[in-house]
Amino acid sequence: MSPLCESYVRADQLHQMEAFYPLHVYVCERCHLVQLQQFVDPKEIFGEYAYFSSYSESWLEHARQYTEAIVARFGLDERRSVVELASNDGYLLRNFVARGIPAFGIEPAANVAEAAIRQGVPTRVAFFGLALANELVAEGKSADLIVANNVLAQVPDLNDFVSGMRMLLKSDGVITAEVPHLLRLILENQFDTIYHEHFSYFSFITIESIFAAHRLVLFDVEELPSHGGSLRIYARHEADTSKVAGDRVHALRDCEVEAGLNRVETYGRFGEQVKRTKRRLLDFLIDAKQNGKSIAGYGAPGKGNTLLNYCGIRTDFLDYTVDRNPYKQGKFTPGTHIPILAPEKILETRPDYVLILPWNLRDEIIRQMAVVGRWGGKFVVPIPEVKVLEPAVSSM
Repeated sequence: MSPLCESYVRADQLHQMEAFYPLHVYVCERCHLVQLQQFVDPKEIFGEYAYFSSYSESWLEHARQYTEAIVARFGLDERRSVVELASNDGYLLRNFVARGIPAFGIEPAANVAEAAIRQGVPTRVAFFGLALANELVAEGKSADLIVANNVLAQVPDLNDFVSGMRMLLKSDGVITAEVPHLLRLILENQFDTIYHEHFSYFSFITIESIFAAHRLVLFDVEELPSHGGSLRIYARHEADTSKVAGDRVHALRDCEVEAGLNRVETYGRFGEQVKRTKRRLLDFLIDAKQNGKSIAGYGAPGKGNTLLNYCGIRTDFLDYTVDRNPYKQGKFTPGTHIPILAPEKILETRPDYVLILPWNLRDEIIRQMAVVGRWGGKFVVPIPEVKVLEPAVSSM
C-alpha cells in the first residue's frame, strides 16, 4: 500500500487522512506489457504537478544534446514543425525556439505549462489523445517531429495516445519517444521507479507491438543512460519506406528475447529480489542509527517516495530530505511525512550520511554537494544495492 508519489503534504495536512492504494505490478500474458491497475484519474495526478524538468542540470544537457543531434539528422529548420507531448516547463522546446524552429508544447499541468510560456515556448494546457490530435489537425497543425519524453508510462489509454500521435504526424515525419527500459529496471533492481503515476513499463518488444497496431514502424532505437537506463525509439508511418529499420532494432529485440522478457516466469523472480534489497537497506540504516550516526536525504523524487514507503523509512531514520525545487520545499513526503527543506540545510546540520533518493542523478548530486566531504560525511545510494560513496573533499 502506497500513496500517490507526487502528493506532497502541507504542514496543515499532516493530521488528515491520506489515500493509500495497492502498488501491485501485473504482466500481460499475451503482449507482456507490464502495467499497474489504475486507481486515480490522471487529471487528479497531473492537474497540478510538482515535477519541473529544468531543476536537473544533467537533464537540461540531455535535452540540448538531443536537439543538436535530431536537427542534424533530419535537417530540421524554420520550415519544419516540432510538437512535444507532456512538454513540462519548456526544458526541451526552448532549444528549438532558440534556433527559430517552430515548436509547440502540450502539457496537462497548468502550473508547469506557465513556466514554459514564460520562456517563450507556446504551450497548450491539455491532455493529449486522438480527440486533441483531430482538433489540432483541423486547426491546420501537424508535426514533422513529435517528441514524447517519459510520458508513455503515464498514459492510461496507450492506444488512444499512440493513435493521436499517428494522426498528428506528417506523412514523412518522425516520432521520438523516451521510456525507462524495463530490461534495465529488472537487471538493476530499479523497483522504486514503479509508482501509481506510471501506468506502464516498456520493453522494446512490447512498445514495438503497440506502435505496429497503429501502423507505425520503429526504425531505430538508442539505449540511453538517463533515468537509470532508457530507450529512445524512432517511429515512422508504415507507408514511409524511406526509413529502413537499422541493426540496433534487430539487436535489441534479440537481446530482450534472450533475457526472457517474452516469458511470464521472468517477471515472477523479480519480487524476491526486491524484498532482499529492502532488507539490506534497512540493515544499513538500523546499524547507522544504533551507532549514533545522523542521516539526511537528498531529493524528493517520485521514485524516492516509493522506496521510503515500501521500506517504512520515516523520520526515525531520515531527519529530513532536501530538494532544489522550491515547489516541494516546506512540504512533507507523502505517506512518510519527512520534511522537505532547501539544500542549504545539509550545510547547517552536517549529517554523517546523505541518502541520495534520485540515484540516477547521483554523479550530479555528489558533484554539487562535494562540501559534504569537509566534515567527513558520506553519500549512500540505495539502488541497485546499498553503496556508501566517499565524496571528493570540497575546498569551498
